[in-house]
Amino acid sequence: MSAIDQLRAGQPLLVETFAEWREAARELLVHDVPPEAVTWSTPYAGGDLFSGAPPTAGQPHTPAGIPPAASSKPRHAPPSIPRSLMDMLQSAACCRVPDRWAFLYRVIWRWQQGEHDVQSPADEDGARLNAMVKAVRREEHDMHAYIRFRERAPEAGPPRFVAWYEPQHDVLPQVAEHFVSRMGKVSWMIATPEASVLWDGQTLHNTGPLVKNSEDLEDTGEALWLTYYRSVFNPARLNQAVMQQHIPSHRWKNLPEGKIVTHMISEAARGARKVGQYEAVGQRKGTTIPIAPEDAQPERQQPSKLDECRRCELWQFATQAVGGEGPKKAKIMFVGEQPGDQEDLAGQPFVGPAGKLLDQVCEQAGVDRDTIYVTNAVKHFKWEPRGKRRIHKTPAQKEIEACHYWLDKELAHVQPTVIVALGATALKSVMRTANVTLKNSIGHPVFHEGHWIVTTYHPSYVLRVPGEEAKRAAFQTMVDSLKLAQDLLDRQPEEPPA
Repeated sequence: MSAIDQLRAGQPLLVETFAEWREAARELLVHDVPPEAVTWSTPYAGGDLFSGAPPTAGQPHTPAGIPPAASSKPRHAPPSIPRSLMDMLQSAACCRVPDRWAFLYRVIWRWQQGEHDVQSPADEDGARLNAMVKAVRREEHDMHAYIRFRERAPEAGPPRFVAWYEPQHDVLPQVAEHFVSRMGKVSWMIATPEASVLWDGQTLHNTGPLVKNSEDLEDTGEALWLTYYRSVFNPARLNQAVMQQHIPSHRWKNLPEGKIVTHMISEAARGARKVGQYEAVGQRKGTTIPIAPEDAQPERQQPSKLDECRRCELWQFATQAVGGEGPKKAKIMFVGEQPGDQEDLAGQPFVGPAGKLLDQVCEQAGVDRDTIYVTNAVKHFKWEPRGKRRIHKTPAQKEIEACHYWLDKELAHVQPTVIVALGATALKSVMRTANVTLKNSIGHPVFHEGHWIVTTYHPSYVLRVPGEEAKRAAFQTMVDSLKLAQDLLDRQPEEPPA
């Protein structure tokens, strides 16, 4: 039965979706039916004031403005609604207000009558329309932010992740599309009191309510999450007003951490603020005892990949680990200090300004850079902030020693004849001691553990040393050191004294 026929029969227009409302509104506009002549209703009895009233006995009464059955010819051409207004109407249709369909029809009727300011926030209806759109978009944002997926046991079968949420508006379909693009082919379900959506990895399924509340969802990892949340909660820095501003209180009940937030706030108010830092203070380091790291650490499985290395704390602040590059059996190996800012971002050694200067040194010394293996004594970038820049910071001896594990692997794999130590940090790493100086080692090669060791400046020193004369002298020292390394390739090593 068409919308006009339902109105002639004295029946309210039953509408459940925006698509149904749009078709009905299109027919009503074509027949020039005013808003006051239409009664709208929804399956859950939400609609106009009298939409749930029983029909009157006897002959149905046709409201004023409804064309009689004998004159069913359309009075107007199909309406032309701009895309911007239609998008606003579609978004506002998700707002849970009792008279949403009647209100939306009044807006579109006024537009059809030439009152185009109905879309403006300055208009009474326009202000309400914009407020409804804003409320729906806010609900979409909150649902993106506050949904907490819980992982199910693999033997339970799909869906792998499930979530419970109680939205204030009908935004589940568009939010589901968001998670389809975010979750890939992993199966999941979002359940709400009114409806549910399931994603099987390829198709999105819409269905009615499947669970009653969040208690129906099992999560073996929730206890671990709550333990982590308690550990990062700092009662000394609690600001309850800001906390409620970022996450309204009515959202807490569906968050796993919401179960313990109220208790932790009350504990903070009863004195936890005063003792909240005691544990952290107790973990502060005391006097450092000089002992070799390998003697102080228990036996444990060593990392097999550089990206998995946690032998020191530098990995926490670097973008990535930077390994060496070059021929598998290079005769000369350059060992620098650590990756710089550009190397940290690129994941390759000596690609920044220092790397370009090293290319010039190789060219001046007549050595093909592609025949040299380049690496660093420390594999992660150590830095400190200065404004918006990350400034290099010299690695500590314990960090150099922690990276011996990786340098030893490179030396065993490449087996170079000559190692050129670029700077003091590289020299200490190669010689396995802090009791060596750059000044006394330049120009004096030594044979150490099966390799010739040649010491020279790091390219970054040449870049930052003040004065052009000093720069030329440092650059020439690097060139002479590389030529010396080339000469040592054919020299028979002399055994050092015992």
